[in-house]
Amino acid sequence: MEARKVVILSEAKDLVEKSPPSVARLFISPAHGLPVREVSEVRAVPDWGLEGCAHARRGSKRQVLLIDAETLQEMTLDPGQVKENVVTQGLDQRALQRGQRLRLGEALLEITIPCSPCNYIESLRPGLEAAMRGRRGMLARVLEGGVIRTGDAIELIAN
Repeated sequence: MEARKVVILSEAKDLVEKSPPSVARLFISPAHGLPVREVSEVRAVPDWGLEGCAHARRGSKRQVLLIDAETLQEMTLDPGQVKENVVTQGLDQRALQRGQRLRLGEALLEITIPCSPCNYIESLRPGLEAAMRGRRGMLARVLEGGVIRTGDAIELIAN
């Protein structure tokens, strides 16, 4: 009789490779002050932002807001609730640096600044603004345009 190896659940995680970072959800803001609208794909426009998003601005450092799904889950927030554009999965955004470049689908983004929590965040739940300090996500500008789709891999580009 052949012996079977029993894999304990805590050991099983070591047997599975982490999947690469990806685009989990996409949102655009149709107008200032309105809730964001989820889309399955969006066109990024160089030095402008996301097509159809009211926050797109030529030359701005705040063209695209990325936040990771893990933070949303930890903070018990729904995707889109904090008016982000891109929800990432498996990307440690706190490790990103200014100037870091990311390929999302066909588009190339450059991280510009961390996004600071604002009064809107506090209006969602008292104490949330303080809890999200350093975790609000990263802002980026579009260097190369193209389509970004839900499920696209995110590639970190060496500078």
